[in-house]
Amino acid sequence: MTSQSETNWAGNLTYSAARLHRPKTTTHLQDIIRHSRKVRALGSRHSFNTIADTPHDLISLEHFDKIGTVDTERSQVTIGGGVRYGQLCRQIDHAGFALPNLASLPHISVAGACATATHGSGDGNGNLATAVVGLEMISADGDLITLTKEQDGDQFLGAVVGLGGLGIITKLTLQLVPAFNMRQDVYEYLPLEQLENHLDVITGSGYSVSLFTAWRKGLIEQVWVKRRVDIPFVGRDFFGATSAEIDLHPIRELSPIHCTAQMGVPGAWYDRLSHFRLEFTPSSGEELQSEYFIPRHNALAAFRAMYEMGDQIAPLLQISEIRTIAADNLWMSPCYQQDCVAIHFTWHKDWAGVRQLLPLIEARLIPLAARPHWGKLFTVSAKQLQPLYPKLPAFRHLLEQYDPQGKFRNPFLEQTIFAGS
Repeated sequence: MTSQSETNWAGNLTYSAARLHRPKTTTHLQDIIRHSRKVRALGSRHSFNTIADTPHDLISLEHFDKIGTVDTERSQVTIGGGVRYGQLCRQIDHAGFALPNLASLPHISVAGACATATHGSGDGNGNLATAVVGLEMISADGDLITLTKEQDGDQFLGAVVGLGGLGIITKLTLQLVPAFNMRQDVYEYLPLEQLENHLDVITGSGYSVSLFTAWRKGLIEQVWVKRRVDIPFVGRDFFGATSAEIDLHPIRELSPIHCTAQMGVPGAWYDRLSHFRLEFTPSSGEELQSEYFIPRHNALAAFRAMYEMGDQIAPLLQISEIRTIAADNLWMSPCYQQDCVAIHFTWHKDWAGVRQLLPLIEARLIPLAARPHWGKLFTVSAKQLQPLYPKLPAFRHLLEQYDPQGKFRNPFLEQTIFAGS
């Protein structure tokens, strides 16, 4: 147990917890939870807001890092609550399996990513939580609870994207797919009118497609197309964009040395789906992040709104990324029952400026039914946020059922989920 100040990955947040615990056994973790007044799981510290914070006890699951043997008959694997994607990928690939998708950074924890509906890209790919078919957690009274997709129906759908509010996740069971190889090709300077005229074809041109823009000059600066090697290559010209001649970083001024291989070089799924290499371990990030999920039918209107704000956005922006995510049935997923286009903002580390800008962006996006990413920076009020989630009342009831005393509640949940209840 430690009591010194702890910060998140980006260093923009110092946690308010009085104590940080690093239990090594389930029994020890149960004991901590039973005797704690308020408790939260810390994850890999890649959240930019206070979703993981608490004034009392933070739990690091770094010692819950076991990866079980792949069940080849069911195509599943069970992992500890502290496992990160970088640990998991090679092991399941060695067994001949893959995850359906990965986020841009493979260093985040699986449990934390799933609890906040973190995602990659691809018209046919759900967020990372959609791979979960079972979970084990410790409830507020210290009991060990197991929920499965097969047996627990709605409770399972409510618990997977649980925002840390139902209990501390000790294990997850993930549905796998057969391992596959991919190639990654980057195109430069896609005209905006091409995106407006051919959005579905462009985002459907690969297994996973990302578009990077600074919202200036009517251009998409880079298009990263990740294709399975068994899919025909599109070619050097791409809707008016041209094939990059050298490897690129999404932020053009930065070196691509830590990015996954481009130029069409074939490689394993885990070495292409993420934007950054597993071997690159970031210790801190000089950035802030925000992200909004827009129903796909409102995507073009959202793009136009952001380009109209380009002069306001540019001074604070490093880069924006546009990705697509398939609909799911997880209650608190931003993609609940709607295909989405996500607009991600990587900001310079200037919270004073970003805090002033976000309400202006949200004023354009919220009328388009945009839902903010749970783990990133936003200023959307509970009054605006709650109507966007039709299952929120049921989720609130689920939290009260599993945690009637509010042991896992924190100011973030109070302000977003319980405000006005």
